[in-house]
Amino acid sequence: MERPYQRVASIWVPPGLSLSYARVDAPGDEPAPEAGTLDVAVLDMHHGYPNLGHQSIVETILNIAHQERLERGGGVPGVRVISYDVRGRGAVPRSAASRFALVVGSGGPGALDPRQNDGRSPGSQGILEDPSWEGPLFRFFDDVFSTPATALFAICHSFGVLVRWAGIAEAFLRSELKGGKSQGVVGNVLTTDARDHPFFSGFWNDNGGPDIKVLDSRLYDLVPTGRPGTHFLAFEAPGPTGLTDAVTMCEFVRRADGVLPRIWGVNCHPEIGDKGLQRERLDRMAERGEVTEEWIRERRSALAAWDESAHHEHSLQRTSAWTFEMPVRSHLGRALDERT
Repeated sequence: MERPYQRVASIWVPPGLSLSYARVDAPGDEPAPEAGTLDVAVLDMHHGYPNLGHQSIVETILNIAHQERLERGGGVPGVRVISYDVRGRGAVPRSAASRFALVVGSGGPGALDPRQNDGRSPGSQGILEDPSWEGPLFRFFDDVFSTPATALFAICHSFGVLVRWAGIAEAFLRSELKGGKSQGVVGNVLTTDARDHPFFSGFWNDNGGPDIKVLDSRLYDLVPTGRPGTHFLAFEAPGPTGLTDAVTMCEFVRRADGVLPRIWGVNCHPEIGDKGLQRERLDRMAERGEVTEEWIRERRSALAAWDESAHHEHSLQRTSAWTFEMPVRSHLGRALDERT
């Protein structure tokens, strides 16, 4: 099936800030490490399809890196974001996990098991996928798991793949009974594990309780298998049927300091954290002709859900801050300090 477009939205990095961006479109394209540069990996799981998530992740990491470098003054390493086209072209990091201070996996279309993406079934969303990337990626996850200095945050599709790697939940296509695809601004519920967590308890307290808002675009529920060793931090909020078996946030490994998550993930889109920035990104993508007018209209319509109330907007920003921006900032700051 022909892809809606054939290239990732270009990332423009202002010169002179010791920040850079590299794209890996094939397994052999990975750039070599550079002295005085801290590398961050982004696992692009969009399979070449139009998205706002990838650009949001890259730009947020670069913005945080710039702020953290300014706070530390001279002698601080530069920061480079290296983006890997995992599903579309099989580009998986070949370097040891220790090369990266942080790895962030994006969302993406289709089934969470690449073997189920036959291009025809409803859960595949038209994706016809070569699953050969999965083995190398799972070995990379093994390496990250064994490398205390490397943090990993998984978003939506990446979260589902990470859950499959860990064996802690099974994916089920959302039924009509549950309303089909979960999309837009929806409710999640923090667990008692989140309430008692040394970091995420701050999310609970800042929120004033367990009921949070997330920005969703989810075809699959992830239902726990009962395998131990993982902290489930949130589930989808009860719907009309009262079913709440779908985990939406969990911590796989905690950092050695016993506070911050080191490997964690969410089944929503906290990278879409500012509607003003998203509208600017949409304008840039439209101006460069990277997507169709219909795609732009659909995304602008989705952003309109943020305008429903100030409460929704504040709740989404709080979720973005606690699940994505604050942990990423801490991990990048720690790495800059250690490598200065």
